Parts: sequence; structure tokens; C-alpha cells
Amino acid sequence: MARQPPLPWAHAAFLLLLLQLGGAIEIPMDRPSEPLHPSSSPPHSQGRSEASIQNELTQPPTITKQSVKDHIVDPRDNILIECEAKGNPAPSFHWTRNSRFFNIAKDPRVSMRRRSGTLVIDFRSGGRPEEYEGEYQCFARNKFGTALSNKIRLQVSKSPLWPKENLDPVVVQEGAPLTLQCNPPPGLPSPVIFWMSSSMEPIAQDKRVSQGHHGDLYFSNVLLQDMQTDYSCNARFHFTHTIQQKNPFTLKVLTNHPYNDSSLRNHPDMYSARGVAERTPSFMYPQGTSSSQMVLRGMDLLLECIASGVPTPDIAWYKKGGDLPSDKAKFENFNKALRITNVSEEDSGEYFCLASNKMGSIRHTISVRVKAAPYWLDEPKNLILAPGEDGRLVCRASGNPKPTVQWMVNGEPLQSAPPNPNREVAGDTIIFRDTQVSSRAVYQCNTSNEHGYLLANAFVSVLDVPPRMLSPRNQLIRVILYNRTRLDCPFFGSPIPTLRWFKNGQGSNLDGGNYHVYENGSLEIKMIRKEDQGIYTCVATNILGKAENQVRLEVKDPTRIFRMPEDQVVQRGTTVQLECRVKHDPSLRLTVSWLKDDEPLYVGNRMKKEDDSLTIFGVAERDQGSYTCVASTELDQDLAKAHLTVLADQTAPTNRLAALPKGRPDRPRDLELTDLAERSVRLTWIPGDDNNSPITGYVVQFEEDQFQPGVWHDHSKFPGSVNSAVLQLSPYVNYQFRVIAINEVGSSHPSLPSERYRTSGAPPESNPSDVKGEGTRKNNMEITWTPMNATSAFGPNLRYIVKWRRRETRETWNNVTVWGSRHVVGQTPVYVPYEIRVQAENDFGKGPEPDTVIGYSGEDLPSAPRRFRVRQPSLETVNLEWDHPEHPNGILTGYTLKYVAFNGTKLGKQMVENFSPNQTKFSVQRSDPVSRFRFTLSARTQVGSGEAVTEESPAPPNEATPTAAPPTLPLTTEGAVSSTDATAPATTEATTVPTIPTAAPTTIATTTVATTTTTTAAATTTTTTESPPATTRSKMQESAPDEQFIWNVTVFPNSKWANITWKHNFGPGTDFVVEYIDSNNTKKTVPVKAQAQPVQLTDLYPGMTYTLRIYPRDNEGISSTVITFMTSTAYTNNQADIATQGWFIGLMCAIALLVLILLIVCFIKRSRGGKYPVREKKDVPLGPEDPKEEDGSFDYSDEDNKPLQGSQTSLDGTIKQQESDDSLVDYGEGGEGQFNEDGSFIGQYTVKKDKEETEGNESSEATSPVNAIYSLA
Repeated sequence: MARQPPLPWAHAAFLLLLLQLGGAIEIPMDRPSEPLHPSSSPPHSQGRSEASIQNELTQPPTITKQSVKDHIVDPRDNILIECEAKGNPAPSFHWTRNSRFFNIAKDPRVSMRRRSGTLVIDFRSGGRPEEYEGEYQCFARNKFGTALSNKIRLQVSKSPLWPKENLDPVVVQEGAPLTLQCNPPPGLPSPVIFWMSSSMEPIAQDKRVSQGHHGDLYFSNVLLQDMQTDYSCNARFHFTHTIQQKNPFTLKVLTNHPYNDSSLRNHPDMYSARGVAERTPSFMYPQGTSSSQMVLRGMDLLLECIASGVPTPDIAWYKKGGDLPSDKAKFENFNKALRITNVSEEDSGEYFCLASNKMGSIRHTISVRVKAAPYWLDEPKNLILAPGEDGRLVCRASGNPKPTVQWMVNGEPLQSAPPNPNREVAGDTIIFRDTQVSSRAVYQCNTSNEHGYLLANAFVSVLDVPPRMLSPRNQLIRVILYNRTRLDCPFFGSPIPTLRWFKNGQGSNLDGGNYHVYENGSLEIKMIRKEDQGIYTCVATNILGKAENQVRLEVKDPTRIFRMPEDQVVQRGTTVQLECRVKHDPSLRLTVSWLKDDEPLYVGNRMKKEDDSLTIFGVAERDQGSYTCVASTELDQDLAKAHLTVLADQTAPTNRLAALPKGRPDRPRDLELTDLAERSVRLTWIPGDDNNSPITGYVVQFEEDQFQPGVWHDHSKFPGSVNSAVLQLSPYVNYQFRVIAINEVGSSHPSLPSERYRTSGAPPESNPSDVKGEGTRKNNMEITWTPMNATSAFGPNLRYIVKWRRRETRETWNNVTVWGSRHVVGQTPVYVPYEIRVQAENDFGKGPEPDTVIGYSGEDLPSAPRRFRVRQPSLETVNLEWDHPEHPNGILTGYTLKYVAFNGTKLGKQMVENFSPNQTKFSVQRSDPVSRFRFTLSARTQVGSGEAVTEESPAPPNEATPTAAPPTLPLTTEGAVSSTDATAPATTEATTVPTIPTAAPTTIATTTVATTTTTTAAATTTTTTESPPATTRSKMQESAPDEQFIWNVTVFPNSKWANITWKHNFGPGTDFVVEYIDSNNTKKTVPVKAQAQPVQLTDLYPGMTYTLRIYPRDNEGISSTVITFMTSTAYTNNQADIATQGWFIGLMCAIALLVLILLIVCFIKRSRGGKYPVREKKDVPLGPEDPKEEDGSFDYSDEDNKPLQGSQTSLDGTIKQQESDDSLVDYGEGGEGQFNEDGSFIGQYTVKKDKEETEGNESSEATSPVNAIYSLA
């Protein structure tokens, strides 16, 4: 958006005061490019304040205007030598000529302007201007000192006539080289040379015929056609505006082919066709193979090479040991001249030109030496001090050769001036201590070498003034939202006051962040927000008092066209409406105007202009063109453009693009940079053809030649209706821009690049990002960061100030300056925290204060986990607990548990478990009640596994008679005993989780958060069982009612599908998500409605391994442990359908038949005889409740019906040993078999399993055929 320009009086008055007060208030070097906002105060109020101060303050003289050092005048005009100065009191003037006093009163032609030192030499009454040539110097003096002008060398312009001479015709052989010398008369200044014929026709020049920079005309080879005209050298003199012409040269060309056949001019081998011998190149200028040239810094270097040869040679330029400076080098005169603008010391070196044709090549080397007249490094500035203050004048300049420095005071050498005990000269610096009023004077610094000199005046003024405000009071400044603005507070005082800004009369000083205070008192707000509105107070303070002023800032909404006019194609005679709807701040007055083809639109009676549209009735061909809606307020404006196309043919389609093929737009062209400012530039371009598809947008790209030359970056995007935009720029970037057009088909080719524009430098406004501190070894810390790019460097020699210190000790900061993007700190303790800061710096200053980042030095192996405890609450479960290591020496990445079952000297397969770093509990389900476990636990960091600790599970209370109960999976209880206790397993009322037995021990990871447990030995079944966290259900309900878990995740896989079930304690309406990942890392999820179990995964692949977890849909942080399972191969039978297999049905029938035969044999044998119980009710079978009834005893001694001897193998692989070969205790309820008085055995041959036990284990021992027979008896 364009912004309202500053009021001219504000700039003029403020700048005048700054010039008058010199060192008290300086214009900031990094002044923002945006203009000041208008103030509601009257312009004369500030002028009265300044005039008052000017009248009150005394000031030594200061030269404000003077003529140039080499002053060339036109002899036809009066001579004017300027010299203006200011001071209080007003200074008087006098002059010297050739270092002697110039008495103006004695010469009637010479006068001095009133209140000025400007000399006027009048020749109306006669006299020769040449008599006044010489070296003049102006002196401006008042009672506080004397200021000097430069030494002005006055010269009168001369334009001498060409000497008369008779020139014979120049005879030359065709194909030979020729030089026509000009030799112009010496003029002041040097004339401009050009060649013409005697008939004033310019001589056509090309790579064969061209003019050298000295004025001579060179023919690389002469052709017969060259004698068709004559050649005259012309000199144009600047001051007299006259042209002097030399007598013309006439050529006579000797040739072997006397006919000048024009058809031969385009012949591919013109020279051989004309009988001209071809020859290798040779140099016409300069002569020889090498030469040297000296140039002054800041001037243009012009190197020239002109060569002869047949065919005409081509010229190419090179620099030894480097490339030509692409931003300053230009080729001229058909590549025969190389011009390097604004030469600097790095442009010195050896350059060579290479002249080549098909016959060969030759080169000439030019050694370039860059010298320098003196140029300022630190120019002395006016010094305003309070009595007793210290100060210094610095005069520092550079040059080649190194310049000498001479100090003067009031125009006299310092050595001859009266001594001053408060003044000390130290080379290029004068130091003032305890300055008094008597120290007031004007000092001159003259620094010179053989190539020139610099003269600077700087006064020392001693003032004692309390702070004064120079601007109107209570200014009102209105600014547009999100713009940048500056609040001015010009002030004065001696000693120089300190200035502070406050908002709404409270709070701390405004400086830093979104605010920046300049030395002249201006407060810059980098980006205006709504909350920035308010009253700002500036307070200037010195030892003599303080002064303050207020500025009221109002923030206004920007003006925006939210509905822009659109391109339209209409037929002649119709009505068209162009919309332009605007949103603006209601407190500002809005004006909407229209432009046609960028000129103000005259709204005639065929048009109707409304607030939000423009209507054209009866459209004619003359209405065709571009229409621009301009919405503006007194603070900003917005533009929108549309194109109107009028079709004359009534039968033509309403859309001119409908029947035409569409294509990508042509590239934009004619890029132009205007409105050049420190931080912005306006880029304008001409759109290319849209190729029947309207352009919808533009992309502006930029390239810079310092960090990434040749790489283009996107800068900004603009709508297709825009062809001019203001681009915001970063400091110290040598920008080059290009534009890409976009339509619905695609993007155009990039436009040709614009000219380059380098912004001035500034301190960085940001610091590098992604600052980290990490150890690469146990005794170091590597500090790294993402380096800043070209658009954030803001100046040359970008570097980084790296600071660090121990966090807990709060020691002093260590710092180092780094040019790269890393720094390694050595000799650090192991894994301690450090505070780190990285601040950007360039040659203009430092960036903002950086944020503090916490980093850590290198890690080492951790110590062993503490308090490793092995508990065995039952013979089936072993619980492990441990504490974190005392010295982690880094970030714990987890724990590694290795354990192996052993029974005496027999060892089982070693199992390995990896745990997350927050897991400190683990449970192992024993499948063998006899074996014990040996556990080895170690912690891990990123370096590796540390020291390990080893424990063994306790021995069972009675290994000889283990319990016959199958393994169960109870919840871990708080009453579990430690590994050193020998008490019986603890019991609990908590509901146990059913377990499916596996060949490997079943493991249970118990932790308060979801963790991932990896088991290296895979189970033979794909069912994984978990338990809830380590507490009983009743305990969990009492103490932690808000904790929710998912456990007992069970997977029943097949080749292409799997059924999933689980348990949880979430609410009844909770939805879940099943997430599973295959071995190719392809993740899939299945949403599950509440209570929708089991869940079937149907898109699995045979023989592939999957990991699976389950979590609530609305809280992914609560998850089951990760389960690993594998689908069966494609040819594996489906176990779920085994009951339908024919072989299985046949096997079951055979077993049933065998059992039936055994039952028949059993009844037959029992019917042979023996003692039978006598009962009143014979149909009542023997029961376990009356084993000792005397009448019910019987003698059963048939050996054929003895129970089977030996042992019975359980499903879990353990062997139950019989205490004696003929004992039947294992087939009954243990301990109920008895002997009668006669020694006969009384017992029952039954196998009884408790219902709850059967349900709790989901598995029981298979009943042998013999047991089945006795049970039926």
C-alpha cells in the first residue's frame, strides 16, 4: 500500500537543526526508509522553537557550501566561486589566492555577495578570465573560530582550433590493417571524439572498424568498400558547445579484385573470394605482449585491445587467478574494451585479452595497479561538550600510498597555535580533557597523498544547556495496521541528554523487540498492531534537568478491495458492470476513482459511477482497455485492475477464449526497479501473452550472489491483475529479480533478470535457529545450529558469538567467535547440563540477545540398576523390580534383561527382554515348577549397555513334591515375598487372568505406562497374554479409580486373517482403534465400536510378521503393549475348521469304539466274584463321602484290574513321579487312600477336578483309559 508522504517542512526544519547543532543530535546511519507520518501540529510551531535555540546558542563557523576543487568556468560568463558558512554570531569571510591574501577591495571586477563569502568576478566591463586562474581558498571567521574551504583550482575552459594541414590520400593494400589518427587539440576539459564523413554521415562501426578510446579509427583489415567515403575526426567541446572538424582522410585501396561485387560481401569465404590472404591476429593497440595501467579507487577502469587479422579476430577477456567481477564488468566497442566501474583494491591484478581467428590466436597481458586518493574512514564531526566533559576528534583516512594527517586550528598549523593543557594530540586523534569555555575553536584535518587530499572542519563548542524539546507538543499520528512507523522526538541539550520512551505514562523504557530507539530520539515501531495504540511520552534528561513531550498514536485498519473487477469480454452495444467493493477504516474518508489505461477516467453520460461499481451503457470499441479501481484514504490506498474486451461481431462467441487453444503464458518482460529505498523497492513488469488462458498470478523470485549465487528463491506472490509491486527487502543483499506468470495451464518461463540492487547493511535482527548442545564423546559437547541465510545476514562477515557455562554452577560465560555452524567444547564432565547462547554478528553490529538453550555434554555407560529384587509370590510366577541407576551418565534408552532357566547343571535357552526406560517391573511365568532362573539386568544409554547386576530366583519350598496345579497367571500383589524369603506363596482375592500355556515362559510386563516389550524367543502360539498394572483389582478400585488400562490382548491368526480380543476397564461406550504394522512398515488401523469384540483383521498376508497394539480412539496415550504375531503360510490348514475334517472324524470314531470295547471287558471281569458291598439301596453307587463304611468294604485282589503303573506326563511337559509302583494316590484325591485292619486297601478309583480349578486353567490332565473304566464302575 502506498503511504502518505511526509510534510516537507518537517524534514527541512529538522534537518536544518541537525546541521546547526552537529554532534548534539546526529541523523541515524540506519534510518528507516518509510516516511514520517503527518502531524496535526502547525508547521510554524517547531520553527519558533528552533529559531529560539539558534538565537540563544553560540556556535563557531561551519562551511555549508563551496565550489568543487577543480573549478572549470566558461570564459563567456562571469566567474562565480561559492563559499557559504553559518555560525552564531554570523561569520565574516576573506579569501586567499595562490596562498596569499586576496584583497577584494582593490579589484573593481571582484565582489563578494552580501552575508556570504561567494566571489563574483564580472567581465562586462572588459578583462580576460585567464588572468584570474589560480588556487583560491575561503576563510569564515567569528569570535569562536575560523573554518576553511577546500583549495579551489580555478581554470578557464579552452576549445582550441584544429591546426590546418593537408592530408595526402592514404594508400593501403586490401586486407592490410590501418589506423587513422585523430590527434585532437588539447582542450579543457578534454573533448568528445567521434568520426564522420565530410558529408556529416556517421561512420558505421563493427568489430572490423571501430574507434579507440583515444579517438583513433582502427581497421582490422581494409576492404575495397572502405574507400567509398572519406573519414573526418570531430571534437566536441563541452563548455563552448562547439564542434571542431579535422580535414578528412581519403583512402585508396589496392586490390587483386578490382570489382566491388556486393554479392561477395555475404560470401562465406569473402576474403579468399577476393584474393585476400588470411593471416593470424596481431595487436594494433596496445603494442607488444604486455603493458601496465594505473587507476584510482572509485574510478572506472577501461582496458582496450584492438587486433588486426584476416578474418577479423574475435576478442575475449580474462583475469588471471580469478573471474571478472560480473556485477561491475561491462564489454564495450564490440568486446574490444573492458570497463570495470567503481574500482576497488581487489580489482588489481593481471588481465589479458585474447584475439583469435581460424588462423590462430594471440594475447596481451595488462597489469592493473589500483591506487587510491585519500578517503574517509572516520571523518571528524562537530563536538559539543558541557564544561568539564571529555571528548575527542578523530580524523582517520586511508589511501594508497598511505596518506599523512596534518591538524590545524582556526586555519593555522597546530604546532604554531597557543598551547592548551586540556588538549592532547595522538596521531589522527585529538583528546580533550576537562574542557572549558576557552577550548572553543574550529579544527581542520588535512589528509593527503600524491593522488589528492581531504580537508574537514570540526568545531569544538562548550555549552551548558538543559534539555529542550524541538517538536510540537501533543502530536497526533495515525498509521495503518501492520505498517512500520516512526515517532519523532527531536531534542537538544548539553551535556547530550539521554532519551527514553514510555507508553501510556507507565511501564519500562521502550527499546528492543518491536521497538527501536535511534540516537536522534526517534522511536521506530517495526510492525504496528492494535495494542500499540496509545499515548507515547519521550523524556530527555541530563544533569541540568529534563524535558518531555507526548505523541498520540492511532492505529487504523488498512484499505482493501475485497471484490475486484474481473476481466470481461462483451459485445458492442451491451451493458457491462465492473465491481469494486472496498473495506476501509470507518474513521477515514474513502475516495474511489477509476483509471482507464492508467489515465484518469472521464465519466460521461454513458457511464455511471457508484461507490462499489462502474457501469458502462452501450459499450463501444473505444471503451476497450484496462480499468483500474483506486480506493484511497488520506493514509493509504489499494488498486485493482481488469481488462475489458469489446467484440464487434454480434455472431462471435461471448467468450473469446472458448474456441481458441489454451497454453502457458509467455514470460513477463521489461522488468524495472523504481522507488529504491533502504528496505524496499518497486518492481514493475510487462505481462506476456496469456495464450488464451487468463493469468491468475505471478511469482516473484530473487537471487543473491553472496551465499547461493545462481540459486533462485521465491520472494512473494501476487494476483494476475497486478504488474507492479513493492517488495520488502533484507539488509545487505545484492538482489536480482525475475517474474513467472501462472495460468490454469501452467507456469511461464522465468523472465529475464532485472538489474541488481544492493541494500545497505545493518546489524542482524535475528539469531540462528535450532541451537543444540550434544556430546559426541564422553568428555566434550558439540554446539551446533542452523546457519543464517543471505536474507537474514544483514551485513558482511556474518559470524556467531557462542557462549556457554555450566547450568548448576552459574559460572561466568565462556565465549568464542565462530564463522561456521558448530563449535566443540572439550574437557567437559560426563553428561552435565550447560546453558548455551548463540548470537549473530556482522560488521554492522550484533544481533538481539539470544535465547538460552540447555545442552548436555557427552554420555557414558550407565552404572548398574539399583535394588534389583527378585520375588516369587507363587511357584508359577517370578516378579522382578529394580530402581534406576544412581549414575545414568546420559539419557536412559532402556533396560536389557537376560535370563535363563536352570535345574542343577542343566541350562535352558537364554531369553532377552528389552524394556523402555520408564519400566521398572517385570514378571516371568514359570512353566516348570522345578527349574530356577538366573537374571542379568543392565541399563542402556545411547553409548551402550552399562554395568550389569545378576540375581537368581529363590528355590521352591519343596522341589521333591511340587504342586500338581497347572500354571496360572495371577496378578502381582503387594504381599509378594522377596528373593531371600522362604515363605509360602502369597494368596490374593484378585481375579486371575486366564492363560494359554506356551512352550516358552509366559512373560508379563507390569508398568504404569504403556511400554513395548520385545522377546527374542518366539512362543509356539500367537496368543499373547498381558495382565493389568501391578496391583490387585480390588486395590486398583480403591486407590486409583481413574487409572484405565488395556490387557489380555489375544490374537488368533490364520493365513489371511486374525481374530483379536482384549480386556479393559474403560467405560461401556468407549470406542477403540486396532493399529497393526507389517514387516514392510506399512501401518493400518481399524476403528472398533464399543463392545464389538472379537475384531477380525481380514487383509493380512500369509507368512508375514505383524506388530499390533490397541488404544482408545480419543486417547492414543493409553495403549496396550505391542504384540507380535505371524500369520501361517498359505497351505496351512485352518485349525478353526478341524472338526469338519474327515480324518479327524474317523480318528474320533476309532477312539470311541476302543473305549466301548474296554468298558465291556471291564464289566465282564468285575462280574467274576469277590466281596461286594451290601446296601439297602443297591442302586446307590459308592460315593466319596463314605469310604470307611465297614459294610461297604470289599476285597478286590484281581491283579488284572490293578491300576496302571508308571507315571503320567502332563501337558506342560513335567513328569509326576509315583512314590511307589503300586500306589494309586495319583488317581484319587491325594491322601484319602487307607488300609483296613486286615491290611486290605480301601479306596476309590476316581479322578476329581474342582470346577473352579478347571475353569481357571482351561486345561486339565487327560484321563487315562484305566481311570475312565474305574470311574464308570
